[in-house]
Amino acid sequence: MIDNKNKIAVIFGVRNESSIAYDIAVKLHQSGCKVALSYVAETKDEVLHLMQKNGMDARLSAEVDVRNELEITAFMQMVYEEAGPIDYVLHGVAFGTQSVMCYSLPGSDLPAPSYIDIPFEDLMDSFNISAYSLLRISRVAKPLLAKNASILTLTYNASQRVFPGYAGMAINKAALENIMLYLASDFRDQGVRVNAISAGLVMTTSSGGILGVRKLRKIGKFTAPLGNIVASDVGDAALYYFSDLSKKVTGNIHFVDGGFNIMGLGVDGE
Repeated sequence: MIDNKNKIAVIFGVRNESSIAYDIAVKLHQSGCKVALSYVAETKDEVLHLMQKNGMDARLSAEVDVRNELEITAFMQMVYEEAGPIDYVLHGVAFGTQSVMCYSLPGSDLPAPSYIDIPFEDLMDSFNISAYSLLRISRVAKPLLAKNASILTLTYNASQRVFPGYAGMAINKAALENIMLYLASDFRDQGVRVNAISAGLVMTTSSGGILGVRKLRKIGKFTAPLGNIVASDVGDAALYYFSDLSKKVTGNIHFVDGGFNIMGLGVDGE
């Protein structure tokens, strides 16, 4: 096990036990980290329960809207004052309405919203939460980071390929990856590394409500050389970035998708 004793990790994006960010939080805690979690009003009880369940210090938590720089600042400043300089930051936040992602609801006879008709205001709110928030969080974190700190975000291959049921969120992921690249350069003077994990499709609470997601998992089972992934696969890879093993790695998009991203055609498993 990687030794992260006395390291401090701040994690944005835990909703419940199915969240990729939750698996990363647990693995960091098990490796010796003090873990701080943000939550939103609707997830507060669940997040605090999970912290208690895993023996995490619930005092290192706060309600944070990642669109609000003051709330991010208050949270991270609190962690800094209570625990010390921050070693690791996980940006695992994403949000898009049905009209942004252009998917149909299970059981609905209505067609999926059209990509060409994505409402500008909805897309901008989604961008604010899903992409720009990485820049905002990094800006707040900059003076609070420890030497050789690591910032990690979660992306998806829809930034580079067409997944119709992801549509507008793919715009956000493409922007997120570009923000990550420029942050990796911007943080050079501090020696802080900034990377992204491009995770395969994981059955989270958010993805489970999208029509066609199970079909995509079935395709992935046969198409990806190593098959589908689970959240713990992403958590394992995240530990590499949240350790000294990655001390000279920055600006990297690390695929954890069983190799799905290398395939040009689907493989029929029937």
